[in-house]
Amino acid sequence: MEIFDVSIPIRDGMLHYAGNPPVHVTRVSLLEAGDPVNVSELDMGAHSGTHVDAPDHFLAAGAGAEALPLEALIGPADVVDATAAVTALDLLTVRNLELPSRGSERILFKTRNSQLWNRDEFSRDFVRLDGEAAAYLVERGVKLLGIDYLSIGDAEAHRVLLGAGVVCVEGLDLRGIEPGSYELVCLPLKLVGSDGAPARAVLIRS
Repeated sequence: MEIFDVSIPIRDGMLHYAGNPPVHVTRVSLLEAGDPVNVSELDMGAHSGTHVDAPDHFLAAGAGAEALPLEALIGPADVVDATAAVTALDLLTVRNLELPSRGSERILFKTRNSQLWNRDEFSRDFVRLDGEAAAYLVERGVKLLGIDYLSIGDAEAHRVLLGAGVVCVEGLDLRGIEPGSYELVCLPLKLVGSDGAPARAVLIRS
């Protein structure tokens, strides 16, 4: 069995979505300073690094992160090669991808976005879904969608997906992952009332 960690490490000053809070990890208690223990303080937005969007992110009166369904976040998943998509995952592009059969509930898109993690600053030039493509994936029965940068799609795509109960996992690190079938385990923090939550995500292959 192989286990692949597809989470972005949380670190002080890490890349974050423009306009979102930066990430700060600060030691507030130090052994070397004579304190009895080391203690760190974490200051970050809910959409930092690898994270899961809650419906509340885009939907009025949407559920918070504590209500994200674990049954969607754990189970068989397909990593789909979308690296040929240059500008967007629009309807035509998505239809032309080698998608798994209808009924496949978890799809993770590996795009050219993966290379953006090699930069130290946020790039707005990333591939994302639009509303039509999102609606097409909902019609196919998808329950979870993931992507290899900090946003799954434009505003309409978010509203379509979250409104249909699709779980959106963003900020995956798929640089070392080959397309194919895996078992996904993705556990967001149980943040009550939050519009999103950081997560640890792994892919397992037997």
